[in-house]
Amino acid sequence: MEENRNEKFEIEGRNAVMEAFRSGKTVDKLYLQDGCHDGSINSIVREAKKQETIINYVSKEKLNQMSSTGKHQGVIAHVAAYEYSAIDEIFAKAEEKGQPPFIFILDGIEDPHNFGAIVRTANLCGAHGVIIPKRRAVGITATVVKASAGAIAYTPVVKVTNLAKTIDELKKRGMWFACADMDGELMYHCNLTGPMGLVIGNEGTGVSRLVKEKCDYVVSIPMSGDIDSLNASVAAGVLGYEVVRQRMGVK
Repeated sequence: MEENRNEKFEIEGRNAVMEAFRSGKTVDKLYLQDGCHDGSINSIVREAKKQETIINYVSKEKLNQMSSTGKHQGVIAHVAAYEYSAIDEIFAKAEEKGQPPFIFILDGIEDPHNFGAIVRTANLCGAHGVIIPKRRAVGITATVVKASAGAIAYTPVVKVTNLAKTIDELKKRGMWFACADMDGELMYHCNLTGPMGLVIGNEGTGVSRLVKEKCDYVVSIPMSGDIDSLNASVAAGVLGYEVVRQRMGVK
């Protein structure tokens, strides 16, 4: 059910552009703000020359016009295309590291900042990939790339047509699934070790009914404040590191 599609996009910001070069992505064109010659820009220029990337020096006003994030930091790169990964690549990454597969599944995340932040968290807490649906959710955009702080270059993202069917297929490969929900069992009481998929729902409506029914656990994060929910990317971080804690055997 997965799609291995290419999508063209821009990368903005110094860290994100540098990570694109370091990870081996093909950068077609680089736009730099005229007069910027500090250390990080010079490092980007060196990488661009190694790859024989076309470098264009333009005014700050021109970069502002090109920018979709408003935070280009004097650099915008045109990347050949983002190639979505295949599920087998996630399993191969886990096998290569000698670890049980650990996957984030995003059920209808619409905010590109949340998506990018979750990819960053997934990378830092050792997840082997992220799965997103084809419809009714944000794909990889310049904002997502910037919000991921370069992690998108190292974390496989798979786009599928049907999350519920994908979960069924992954269960046949030994995966277990836990979805985040305020009405679930406290995360500390759930066994989140072994091959695990964490399902994070839409910012407003949460995990869809059909996807929730496919999950083995419905887990909640303890909260004692005056509001009733966490931002989706923060919830992903809290649950992701609960998986890390349990895998490490920390009491």
